[in-house]
Amino acid sequence: MSVEQETRFERYSGYEPGLMQAARKIYRTFIDVHPDVTEEPLGVAIDRYSLRGKLIFTRIPALLPQETFIPFEAIDR
Repeated sequence: MSVEQETRFERYSGYEPGLMQAARKIYRTFIDVHPDVTEEPLGVAIDRYSLRGKLIFTRIPALLPQETFIPFEAIDR
């Protein structure tokens, strides 16, 4: 693992593995359905209980108490 990868891992290792997995799935599904969209999202706003979420493109949203924002850099594509 490179120094950059280690730093990235340490920076984003605080997220629950289930949330990370759901965020990756949401991102991959979006890319599969919308292959023409080239803009990178800021991240994924995801509900910690239902694991439903959406990609955020414009600005970091005001989150509900049960939601978490996972930055795009934390999602391994």
